Amino acid sequence: SVAGGEAPPGRRSRARCASEGGVRTAAARRQREGRPERRRARPLLRPGRRRRRPRRHQVEDVGAVRLFVGLPINSVTDGATVNSARGIEAGMRAVKLLGVDGVELQVFWSVVQPESPDKFSWTGYRAVADMARDEGLSLRVSLRIHGSPGGSVPKLPSWVGAAAAKDRDILFTDGAGGRHEDCLSFAVDELPVLAGMSPLQRYEAFFRSFVDAFDDLFESTITDVTVGLGPNGELRYPSYPPGSDVTQFIGVGEFQCYDKYMLAQLRQHAEALGNPMWGLAGPHNAPGYDESPDSSEFFRDHGSWDSPYGDFFLSWYAGKLLSHGDRVLGMASRVFGSKPVELSAKVPFMHWWHGAQSRPAEAVAGFYKSNKKNGYSPVAKVFAQHGCTMVVPGMDVCMNKQQRNTGSSPDKLLVQIKNACRRHGARIAGENASLVMTHTSSFPRIKSNIVTAELMRPTFFTYRRMGAEFFSPEHWPPFMEFVRSVVCGEWDEDDETAAAVSTYDELPQPV
Repeated sequence: SVAGGEAPPGRRSRARCASEGGVRTAAARRQREGRPERRRARPLLRPGRRRRRPRRHQVEDVGAVRLFVGLPINSVTDGATVNSARGIEAGMRAVKLLGVDGVELQVFWSVVQPESPDKFSWTGYRAVADMARDEGLSLRVSLRIHGSPGGSVPKLPSWVGAAAAKDRDILFTDGAGGRHEDCLSFAVDELPVLAGMSPLQRYEAFFRSFVDAFDDLFESTITDVTVGLGPNGELRYPSYPPGSDVTQFIGVGEFQCYDKYMLAQLRQHAEALGNPMWGLAGPHNAPGYDESPDSSEFFRDHGSWDSPYGDFFLSWYAGKLLSHGDRVLGMASRVFGSKPVELSAKVPFMHWWHGAQSRPAEAVAGFYKSNKKNGYSPVAKVFAQHGCTMVVPGMDVCMNKQQRNTGSSPDKLLVQIKNACRRHGARIAGENASLVMTHTSSFPRIKSNIVTAELMRPTFFTYRRMGAEFFSPEHWPPFMEFVRSVVCGEWDEDDETAAAVSTYDELPQPV
């Protein structure tokens, strides 16, 4: 506002903004107060150290919510070339003028190291990072070690695929023998199955090569690093059907414990507890991928899941997921420990069938705790121990968008996740689950979760994602209004913003 007078037309004073319950993004606050563009993220712990856990129910104040926009998933597909480079550049300029803090760049292992375990190709991704730097945007980098649906991105490096062709059991496997071609079994994390080295060692080489290639940007542009922990970057088992559209899937899913390495570990665990018969296979009476929990005995109310055997199996299954997350996050903490970045990782938002007593979709994905307690709590504890922010990709999910007969309960699930993080002192961040939204309730839903939430406000939110529909007349105006509402009306649309959008719209659209 003008000293001694009213705020200029089209803008609101900070006092009015606060009175309306808004929270300005970090970019808006910095511009208003004349501070530098970039807010440096909190440095990670020194290698080998774990963060001291805060007292129960205490979480650090994260201040302003930082707002990112995801770049097209296929920004780079061959390691050396940026797809639709002019369009991406124009898109960055438009969202910068709108007032967002930064952009998210997904970096795939399969693109960086496609043909050989000894050669990395960073040219294309580095060019995109340089664009963000030149626009004065912060950069959140998501390092993806597993494949992703869509976008013409290879699922795994070809040399990893060759290893999987020789030993099919290094891939996750369901009860019918179906293999998930985009995800290595967690049971082989530490086994030398990839050209004489373990997957964990290969992941570390990927991360360290990234640090070397982008070292000069950690002090100026890269503020956040998100580590991929499983399919679609999330810490979970690939419990959906192979090749399915996860945005449309509402079945229970299936257990992924039938590769020979997982079965060997299950058998060893059962024998150690004196029940060798429990270690022969997964539950024989569990439902199929697209079935409901009532379709078979295991997940029905008071079914086999609620028996000593059920607790044995689900605890072991969840424990294997937790151990994988602990291993990868521990390694990532060592790699990025000296860099001024906020480390984060994603968890799944398994809201369907959450109303069922057994919470089957969560359990099949690997989220379970004995005595019907919060299955996200052990995961939040591991995240907190490594100083890792938990990214929740469901800040837009509304009850009226889901089929009610699946027992969907997004509100209760989000409260459950927040309670787990608050208890263990883990920070949270958010993403939208739907890619590019035009539903009238979606943007208000996100705003209520990231701005007006009284407890566990996210440290950042990433809107996914820039692409074919992002600048369309159906999407761009409501998105622009959403950003304005978050930054309390700091910017008006001007000729420069319109020109940037027009430039993007004239080019071939990435996805």
